[in-house]
Amino acid sequence: MRDGVEQTYPDHPRPKLTYPFEHGPKTGEAVDVGPGVKWLRMPLGGALSFINVWAIEEFEPDGGRAGWAIVDTGMGGTATRDAWRAAFNGPLAGKGVSRVFVTHMHPDHIGMSGYLTRKFDAKLWITRLEFMTCRSLAADTGREAPEDALRFFRAAGWDEDALEHYKARFGGFGRGLHTLPDSFHRLNDGDEITIGGRMWRVVVGSGHSPEHACLYCPELKLMISGDQVLPRISSNVSVFPTEPDGDPLTDWLTSLARIRTKIPDDVLVLPAHNDPFHGLHARIDHLIGGHERGLERLHKLLAEPKRVVDVFHVLFRRTIDQNLLGLATGESIAHLNCLVARGQAVRTRDENGVDWYRAAA
Repeated sequence: MRDGVEQTYPDHPRPKLTYPFEHGPKTGEAVDVGPGVKWLRMPLGGALSFINVWAIEEFEPDGGRAGWAIVDTGMGGTATRDAWRAAFNGPLAGKGVSRVFVTHMHPDHIGMSGYLTRKFDAKLWITRLEFMTCRSLAADTGREAPEDALRFFRAAGWDEDALEHYKARFGGFGRGLHTLPDSFHRLNDGDEITIGGRMWRVVVGSGHSPEHACLYCPELKLMISGDQVLPRISSNVSVFPTEPDGDPLTDWLTSLARIRTKIPDDVLVLPAHNDPFHGLHARIDHLIGGHERGLERLHKLLAEPKRVVDVFHVLFRRTIDQNLLGLATGESIAHLNCLVARGQAVRTRDENGVDWYRAAA
């Protein structure tokens, strides 16, 4: 549960997805998921032990050179560096990196992009908002927690112990990054790019991150989904102190519905976490339905005014401890802000700076 606090409830059973691969690759190994497309895994700490990354074999692509086009790179650090070295001494041996594609700016995806681009003199391909947002967050490394952020979490109902815990951990984003590349090639929604001699279309979503790029190859019937569509866990959709009135959940739901119309159901989905699967449309329906049901439960709870910290039990199955408090708070505010945007809830701030939400009359 790195990406989000799972919101599945018994009244919303999981769809029946199919997983064509019995086993995933071990470190330093690869599994072929399509002609010239390999599945590798990079190690992660925490509840998820790995992230999936992808290598597409290229033969003198337009504007580039022969080699492996890498999609997502793993978390910055020595463990991931050693895993990449094992890959280039194993299944990727004999060719360097032609290009590095990154779906979005979270450290487990972009973390080693600087290492790979510099080692192989390759270009980073990413959407503009993801690159610039990552640069901005990395600049917070080593800073003290700003007063705006403390005010944001006080308004959510955090106590002083929680705030002290947050202050002690603030500024850690950049620690998961190898030094970022200094330039990039911009990806745009709808771009059609030749990778490995085949056309791949960029399909952008938002909500989990600002301008998340999925890659879809109609010829191979493959979709590299990053964190936009995951088969077994919910991606984090949160409001952050930098944009306290944001409505990322509406962005997320709109993006999922749009992807459903842009990408056919017969693709093999290559997600960043868990295993490749068939059943894209069923999974999208499940994700949208789960959030809508959560919004319904939340709306009923707001018959009496509630703080953010009072609503966790209707959105999440898990007990929210100190380690999950930030994720749960951000996701809960995303749901509350969505209700406010729909005209179904109102927010008021008391004399102590705490926000109270109630259902609109």
